[in-house]
Amino acid sequence: MKKVLTVLLLFAIGSCFSQNFEDTWKGFFSYVSVKDISQGDDRVYAAAENAVFTYDLSTQEINTIDSVRGLSGEDISSIYYSEDFNLLLIGYENGLIEVVQDGDDDVLQVVDILDKLTIPPNRKQINHFFEYEGNVYIATDFGISVYDLAALEFGDTYFIGASGEQLVVNQTTVAPPYIYAATEGGGIRRALVENDNLIDFAQWSQIFGGSHRGIQHIEEEVFWVRDNNAIYRFTETDGISVVENFSERVQDFSEQDNVLVITTTSSIQAYTSGYVQQSRITSLSNFDLNLQSGFAFNGLFYLGTRTSGMLQVPFSTNTATQILPDGPILNTPFSIDSSPGQLWVTFGDITQFADPFPLSEFGVSNLREGSWTNIPFSQLDPSGQATDLVNVTINPNDPNDVYMSSFIGGILKINDQTPEILIDENNSNLETVIVEGNSEDAGLRMYGSEFDREGNIWFGQALAEEGLVKRLSNSQFEKIDITDAITNPQDELGLVDLKISREGFVCVGTINNGLLVYNPSTGEFTRLLEEEGNGNLPRNTVRAIEFDLQNRLWIGTTFGLRVSFNVGGLFEEGADIDAQEIIILQDGIPRELLADQNILDIEVDGSNNKWVATADAGVFYLSPNGQETLQRFTKDNSPLPSNNVQDIAIDDFSGRVYFATVNGLVAFEGTSTAPRDNLENVYAYPNPVRPGFTGNVTIDGLTANANVKITDIEGNLVFETTSEGGSVLWDTTAFGKYKVASGVYLVLITTDDALETTVSKIMVVR
Repeated sequence: MKKVLTVLLLFAIGSCFSQNFEDTWKGFFSYVSVKDISQGDDRVYAAAENAVFTYDLSTQEINTIDSVRGLSGEDISSIYYSEDFNLLLIGYENGLIEVVQDGDDDVLQVVDILDKLTIPPNRKQINHFFEYEGNVYIATDFGISVYDLAALEFGDTYFIGASGEQLVVNQTTVAPPYIYAATEGGGIRRALVENDNLIDFAQWSQIFGGSHRGIQHIEEEVFWVRDNNAIYRFTETDGISVVENFSERVQDFSEQDNVLVITTTSSIQAYTSGYVQQSRITSLSNFDLNLQSGFAFNGLFYLGTRTSGMLQVPFSTNTATQILPDGPILNTPFSIDSSPGQLWVTFGDITQFADPFPLSEFGVSNLREGSWTNIPFSQLDPSGQATDLVNVTINPNDPNDVYMSSFIGGILKINDQTPEILIDENNSNLETVIVEGNSEDAGLRMYGSEFDREGNIWFGQALAEEGLVKRLSNSQFEKIDITDAITNPQDELGLVDLKISREGFVCVGTINNGLLVYNPSTGEFTRLLEEEGNGNLPRNTVRAIEFDLQNRLWIGTTFGLRVSFNVGGLFEEGADIDAQEIIILQDGIPRELLADQNILDIEVDGSNNKWVATADAGVFYLSPNGQETLQRFTKDNSPLPSNNVQDIAIDDFSGRVYFATVNGLVAFEGTSTAPRDNLENVYAYPNPVRPGFTGNVTIDGLTANANVKITDIEGNLVFETTSEGGSVLWDTTAFGKYKVASGVYLVLITTDDALETTVSKIMVVR
C-alpha cells in the first residue's frame, strides 16, 4: 500500500512528505488538553493542542504522534479517521492538513489551503471533516473544500455565501439527497449532493437563518446547534423545531452510529432517533468536568477535557478511566534546567519585556529517568503566591535541591520533588517594592539565578535598589545595593539572566541597562552598554549570557551577539570593556554572526560548542569560536514545533539537548558530553560500524583534554585529536582523506596528565 500511495502522490499538487526524526529526537508534549476526538479500526484518536495520541481498545496501549514523528507542531483544530481508507486526517488552525496512514512512518502534509493566496490567513482554519462516498467535505473558515481520499488530492471548493462570498462553515453533513452546512451568519444552507455544479453559490439555499456551530443527522433527521446553544431538529415532513436549550455553551456536536453526542462545558449527553436521550453525565466521582470535546460509541463516552486528558466513561455511570500519555503540564515551557537524568520545567507567562500581568497560575514539571512528575499550582504554596515562575536552577551539588524564581512572589524551594517553602518578605529579609506613582505592591520580582563555587545562590530582583541577592549556604540573605551602577532601579524591569565567572564576578543581563557586572571582592560594578568604548553591545536589552569553557562571556541581546574575551580584566584601570562581534565569511563576504537576531538563551556543551536560541529563527549550533555553524534547527528542517525557542538545557552526562519552545518541548540526542573524572567508562557507538553507515562514531566517557588516537590493527595512525569535553567524533576516515577499510581499529586514550590510559576497539564493516 505504501508504494501505491507514493505513486499517487506524484500527482498530488501541494502535498509533500514530512521527515521522521525518531532516531535522533524525542518529543515531550502535553496531552492534557483534548480538542477533538475520532474513532476507527479499534482505536480512539485524540487531538491535543499540537500532537495526537491513540488509544487501542483491545490492548489499552497508548501511542503518540508529534513533531518528532512528522507533525507540524502547529495548533490542531480538527481530526477525523477514515476506516474505509485507513487514514487519519489532522486539520490545523492555519489551514494545513496532514494525512497519516496506518502502518506508515510518513506524514503527508497537504498545503493547498495553507498556501492559497486568495484566502486571507485568518480565514483558513479547518473546522470539521465529513466523509461521504470517498470524499471528505472539509468545513473551513472560508467555505467547503472537497478532498478525494483515494487519489489524495483536492477537488472543488465551494464559496456558499449569498453572493458567492467566503463564509465560515463550522460543520457539514450529508443526509441524502442533500449536503448541509452550518455557517456563521449565513444560517443553515443545503444543496443536492449529487449536483455537479455545487461551485455555483446559487445552488445553495438557506433553510434557516442565524449563526450555527454544528450540524449532524440521524437517518432522515437533521440536528443543528445555534450559537445561543439551542438544539434544532429538522425533517422534511415535520419541519423545524427546537428540541432543547442548553444553559451553557455547546462545545462539541458529533454523531457516530446514529447516536448524536452533545458536549457542553460541564456535561455530555447521547441521543438516538427522535432526540431520545440515551445517557447523560453531569458529574464524575474523581474529576471536575471542564470539557471541550466529546465522542461516544459502543455504550462509552469519551470526554476531551481541558486539563485531564481524555476520559472514558460507560453510559449511565459516573466513574471515569483517564487516558493520558505521560508528559508535562503544558505545552508552553518558559524556563528549563537539567542535571544528569532529569529536567525541570516552569511555565511563567510574562512578556519579552518582563510584564507579568495578568498573573499566571501554573504548576511545574519534572522529568526524571524517563517519567514525568507534575506538581499543580495548588500544591506549590498554600498562599497561592508562587505565580509566574520564570526561572529554574538546580543545585549542582545536590540535584534534589531546586530553586524557582517567581516574578511576583519570591523564591520557591523544592526538595526531592516536594515544594518546601516560598521564600518571601514574610519569612526572610527580602523586601517587596512599591513603584513610584503606584500605590500597588510590585511584589518580589525575582528572575535570574546561579550557584557560586561556595554553594551560595545568587538572584536578581527587579525594581529594587538592593537588586542583587545572595542566599548563603546557612539560608540567610545578603543584599547588594546596585544604585552605583543603575541610578534608578525602578526603571529596570527585569534582571533576567545571571551567570558567575571563574573569578567570582556576578554578571546580570537586564531589560534596559545592558550587562551588569559585580565584583564581590571589591564591591565594584561595571556595565557593558551600547556603542564602542561603552561595551559595544548592539542593544541594551540583554536576555542571555553564558560563560564557555575558556571563560569567555557570550552575550545575547535582542539585536545580536557579542563576546567578551577579557572578563577577568573588566575591573582593571583603563581596561577595554568592549565586547566583540564574531565575524564570519558567508559566500566570501565578511558578516557579523547572528546580526540583528533576538537571542533568548545561550548554552555551552561538553565540547565547548554553543547552542543559541532565538525568538524567531530557531536554534543555531556553533563551533567553539563561533566561526562555523555546525547545524541550524528550525521548524522546517527539524521537530522544533516553533522557531520561538525560549530556553535550552543540556544533560552533560548524556549529551541530550532540550529545547523549550512556545509550542512545546523537544530534545535532540546530542553527542557532546561533559568530561569525566577518569577513563573507567570509555565506550564507542555505534560499534560495530555496519555497511551503509554514513555518520560519525562517538567516543564517550573521556576526561578533559584527553589525547585520542585511532590506529588500524597494524598500528597505522588514522585519526588523532584532543577532547574538549567528554566525547569526540570520528568520521571513520583516515584524517578526512578516505573511508577506512573493514577491520578492527584500536582507540588509544591518554589523560592530559598522562597518568591514566585505556584502549578500546571499534569494528568497521564496509
